[in-house]
Amino acid sequence: MSIFQYGRRLRVQLVGAIIFAVCVPAVLRFAPASSELLGSATASTLQNAVLGTLIAVLAGIVLLRQFVAFPGVSASNYIIPSFVSSYGAIALVFFFLRLDYSRYQFIVSFAAAITWFYFIYFLTSRLAQPRLAIIPGGEDDRLFEIEGAEWARLKEPTENFQQFDGVVADLRADLPSHWERFIAASVLAGWPVFHVKQVMESLTGRVSIEHLSENSFGSVLPSLLYLRLKRLVDCAAAAVLLPIILPVIALSALMVKIDSKGPMFFLQQRMGYRGRMFTMIKLRSMRIDMPADQLFTAANDPRITTLGRFFRKYRIDELPQIFNVLKGDMSWIGPRPEAVKLASWYEESIPFYAYRHAVRPGITGWAQVSQGNVAEIEAATTKLQYDFYYIKYFSPWLDLLIVLRTIKTILTGFGSR
Repeated sequence: MSIFQYGRRLRVQLVGAIIFAVCVPAVLRFAPASSELLGSATASTLQNAVLGTLIAVLAGIVLLRQFVAFPGVSASNYIIPSFVSSYGAIALVFFFLRLDYSRYQFIVSFAAAITWFYFIYFLTSRLAQPRLAIIPGGEDDRLFEIEGAEWARLKEPTENFQQFDGVVADLRADLPSHWERFIAASVLAGWPVFHVKQVMESLTGRVSIEHLSENSFGSVLPSLLYLRLKRLVDCAAAAVLLPIILPVIALSALMVKIDSKGPMFFLQQRMGYRGRMFTMIKLRSMRIDMPADQLFTAANDPRITTLGRFFRKYRIDELPQIFNVLKGDMSWIGPRPEAVKLASWYEESIPFYAYRHAVRPGITGWAQVSQGNVAEIEAATTKLQYDFYYIKYFSPWLDLLIVLRTIKTILTGFGSR
């Protein structure tokens, strides 16, 4: 289900969820048969449970909507994580506040919410791709190169747009007056009108970096409040995980030493937050008796050791970067830090490349979970587009989505080289 269609069905989803996941379990709990089987419950207990499940349902819907707002996200993959998070959070609140509640109401409500949203998903899966009407003019031709939507170029402004999920136009182009009137009529009729670049970003997960004018720095400045909050979360997570990760690093480093000649760790100068250089640390995964001046790691690169290939596939070689996180050089999530030589090359080719350093570089990031590691210049340019998308839509929701996708990436070895 796409973001273009999701909003239009919100009312049905919301009303259905409240009825089936909140009201129905409460009514069933009051039934005489339930009282005989589960025992009687006080009015305050049921009232607390109904209020708690209502909040959990609403929070789950909000969380799911935040996930499906990003490109390439299928709602079916995030229904369970969204409602596990919302119901789990409410259950913890009830536990710590020592509030009485009905476990029956919570369990049945959770199951009903999951069932309802999967029902909605499979009912509308045939409409997964939005149908978008294109107003001719400007850069509209570029849309036909993008997958993820059914495109139809309008010929006359009198065409019925009710059959489409939205209207797309290059709002920066000098459109004829009859098309401008058509756009105004669409807006007044309550039909969504999208800018070409907004749609391209929503479907590709990338921000174009062809021209400086396309990336207004003021409009994509990362939230300073979230930058500070994220730093606190990074430190807290590193402090909690360090006792767990440290033995793994020590054992892995010993395995590296036994496996091949050379140091256990690989140190390299990388370009970091606000353009400051720092020393990034990784477990060594390459042989030291082969040239190391290649900018990119190719598929089946002969420089990678047998053990190193395993480490790279499951990202074990990245674990020592927890110390970079503690030092403040890196974050858990952000654009991958580039080698200084490569970063300097990019800065010469792309005048506003330095804007990539507006956030801390990360151990994992939007480009890594969307594209994987790259091995050539063209793919590296696409990677930059993913990085700019992350900075433009910098938020806790996008970070949470990256965390979930990173878990999948580690389990599958996606994009490793």
